[in-house]
Amino acid sequence: MKTYTGGCHCTKVRYEVNLELTDVLECNCSLCQTKGLLLAFVPLGDFKIQKGEDSLTEYRFNKLVLQHLFCKNCGVQPFSYGEKDGIKMVGINARTIDDIELSALNRVPFDGKSW
Repeated sequence: MKTYTGGCHCTKVRYEVNLELTDVLECNCSLCQTKGLLLAFVPLGDFKIQKGEDSLTEYRFNKLVLQHLFCKNCGVQPFSYGEKDGIKMVGINARTIDDIELSALNRVPFDGKSW
């Protein structure tokens, strides 16, 4: 596992995450497809907001399962909160990880449109 840092465009929101970053979900739901999100999910314990929690605003849609969080200033969605099998998870938008080589990531299709 490796420690990565990342955040929004204006840098008001910054985070640190521990993960093995090889695969990302490429979801086709209306939100992810429109924004081009590439998601890597980790347990909440492997994630820490370094600054800017007060700069975040929430958006939920469809089944209201995921808590999509956006920077109030620049509008970038660095991560979202959710739960899987009773475990609190964080969905990291891989595009917001510092110095990441997106072409090296294996994109795994996810049919969120039908979910």
